[in-house]
Amino acid sequence: MNRFIEWLNKYLVPIAAKISTVRWLVALRDAFIAIMPAMMAGSIATVLNALVRDIPTKFGWMGFVNSMQWLIGINAMVWTGTLAILGLIFAFTFGYQLAIQYKVEPVTGGIVTLGTFIMSLPQNFTGTLTQGLSKGATKILTDSGMAVAGKKVTAWGYFNFGTYFGSYGFFTVMILGAIASTVYIMLMKKHITIKMPDSVPPAVANAFTGVIPAAAAFYVVGIINWIFSKFNTTVIEWIAKVIQEPLLNMSQGYGAVLLLTLLVQIFWFFGIHGSNVLAPILDGIWLTAQLANVNAFQAGKTLPYMWTRNCFDLYAWIGGAGSTLLLLVAILMFSKRDDQRSVAKLAIGPGFFNINEPVMFGMPIVLDPIYFLPFVLAPVVTVSIAYAALSAGWVSPITNNIVWSMPPIMNALVATMDWRSVVLQLFNAAVAFAIYVPFVKAANKIKLTEIGD
Repeated sequence: MNRFIEWLNKYLVPIAAKISTVRWLVALRDAFIAIMPAMMAGSIATVLNALVRDIPTKFGWMGFVNSMQWLIGINAMVWTGTLAILGLIFAFTFGYQLAIQYKVEPVTGGIVTLGTFIMSLPQNFTGTLTQGLSKGATKILTDSGMAVAGKKVTAWGYFNFGTYFGSYGFFTVMILGAIASTVYIMLMKKHITIKMPDSVPPAVANAFTGVIPAAAAFYVVGIINWIFSKFNTTVIEWIAKVIQEPLLNMSQGYGAVLLLTLLVQIFWFFGIHGSNVLAPILDGIWLTAQLANVNAFQAGKTLPYMWTRNCFDLYAWIGGAGSTLLLLVAILMFSKRDDQRSVAKLAIGPGFFNINEPVMFGMPIVLDPIYFLPFVLAPVVTVSIAYAALSAGWVSPITNNIVWSMPPIMNALVATMDWRSVVLQLFNAAVAFAIYVPFVKAANKIKLTEIGD
């Protein structure tokens, strides 16, 4: 065991440490964190609509549903301004956070990535009518900017709001926004800017400073989009087909879920915040899938993905990475060591809200060979159980986005609106508890002097 830990410490930990300092990945992580208020507001709206519309409709309580139409309408508006346009919001926050990492003017950086995202969207609409239109109907369409030629209707400046403005655009922002940001940051760093006199107000001076770098970034991305248009496609459609969809489909495999769980646990054991280090992957892939589920649920469509971001929190990381809440319960029940019991009493409160730093560094679990095996094994086993249950259709996929600090049981119920998810979570909690108990009892035999040595 010690040799294995030494090997991990020598080869794997330095990689994790390097990843955690890559500025592009840090910016990506912080960009996802920055859109959290919009995600939470939209999630509240979808949960409320599930409570006052979807669940009552299943039971035929249409009188109640009709009486709540005012709230349903408000929730729809909130969803429209949050989850429905999350790709648009993310487009700004990514550029903003990248600019902060490289210490250049951030607002212009956000504007650059936002503008490049809009450039990548299909802007033309073409439709075929089943029958000809009257002169009055034709006039209405042409007055709105459409062109009508026989049964063919075309329009420019049409953005498919429902398809492209949500999580569908995340990968385009990451790739095309990264290209635009590279140009902007590089020119800003080389001081290829318009320098204004010191007497000019800072807000005006900052805006003029970014003119040349921003214009260059826009034109570089404009050229890329123009090239794609010559092949009768758009950048966002190409990225979705060639990169995003294959990655999302791959993320639904058991191997991908297991590997991510394992890496988070190993990083955490060495004192590196695994879920933060791997946040670009967790959020870039599984959060994208989750938001696609949320929007599909809101629209009354079939959920496209089985395993999403919050599945890890619900079923593998109960009380934090490693399901350490169950370790604390096991210590309070079976430990005879005053040091561990004291830490458990202090850490169990935060643990109910999935904050496990007190137990990770206070026990500590970090670099403690006694708890390495159960700390890694418990999530591996529970995530496997949950994956099997979801694959078999015994538990519904996640339909609502939840905040990571929501306590167990409540988070499962709110995220899925399925009581069976609570049963699965409780079962996994029992399994994790059973895995930890033998090691807690084994720790009783170790004297504090031996630990100090």
